[in-house]
Amino acid sequence: MEGMTRVVRFTVARWMIVVPVTAIVALVLTWGRHLPGAVVVIVACLLAGAVLAAVHHAEVVAHRVGEPFGSLILAVAVTVIEVALIVTLMVSGGPKASSLARDTVFAAVMITCNGIVGLCLLVGALRRRVVVFHAEGTGGALATVATLATLSLVLPTFTTSTPGPAFSPPQLAFAAVASLALYGLFVITQTVRHRDYFLPVGADGTAGEVPVEHAAPPPARAAMTSLGLLLLALVAVVGLAKVESPVIESAVVSAGLPPAVVGVVIALLVLLPETLAALRAARRDQIQISLNLALGSAMASIGLTIPAIALASIWLTGPLLLGLGATHMVLLGLTFVVATLTVVPGRATVLQGGVHLSLLAAFLFLAISP
Repeated sequence: MEGMTRVVRFTVARWMIVVPVTAIVALVLTWGRHLPGAVVVIVACLLAGAVLAAVHHAEVVAHRVGEPFGSLILAVAVTVIEVALIVTLMVSGGPKASSLARDTVFAAVMITCNGIVGLCLLVGALRRRVVVFHAEGTGGALATVATLATLSLVLPTFTTSTPGPAFSPPQLAFAAVASLALYGLFVITQTVRHRDYFLPVGADGTAGEVPVEHAAPPPARAAMTSLGLLLLALVAVVGLAKVESPVIESAVVSAGLPPAVVGVVIALLVLLPETLAALRAARRDQIQISLNLALGSAMASIGLTIPAIALASIWLTGPLLLGLGATHMVLLGLTFVVATLTVVPGRATVLQGGVHLSLLAAFLFLAISP
């Protein structure tokens, strides 16, 4: 039995190396080309494989460096490549892509703060009835996400310097600097000054290093290899999502759906690695890691995207629409109110998970039928 287990692990490890490399080769061969239906299906399969590979290598790196660094590495890596995807689509999309950054960032916030958080709370509470986490660290992360979202996605609707839900150049520069400053301050708090607030909660209610598996951390060489393969897999995920985007856009238009649905689909695809990693942590009763991933991803999505878009706007033509409409502002406000009530006690049940998932369902329904 032990020999069989070793064979299975060796096979899985080998496939986790082969899949990202194959996905990158497919990305190079298909980039910028019109694809027939059969190739689209193959690309979709490789995209799914790259997502699974990214989750595997992220867990190897996290096991080596410990928390909260593992969650931070995955969140930042995904977001950096997400930003590149948004900028690429905006450059190639012309004026019709003027709201793509807003739609994608807002979708990422709703998916992480309601979808990932809700799923992980539900999974954890079904196993343990009540899940426990640090209110101090999670509350600080939530406060940062709420501030970033309000500054970047709500205020542009009410400013008067320029027409429409857009910032003037000085306002956009201020939002970019503020986003970077807040994100940098949070990273210092999470990794240096108050790292214990973001560690998993042990059975005795105290913070501590909870191993991902009952095994010694991987050697440094294996962790560096997994880090490289993680970045390779994430490039493949976002690149193949870009390859699939014309099919997605055509399907959205054919179905008569609003253009904002494209941003939702992009966010869903890009956030798949983090979603799977967070769910695996929840199944291991490490809800704090799940919350670190969810809120860290939302924070990085805003804190890195807005400065990048502000810089790219120097070369982009056409307006840059950032402000949300009334319906989306209501959903965003309700999300932060509910999330605050979830976080403050430091404990949650299946009810909180269900409430967050209902908000995600409302967001998805209203994106399809505004």
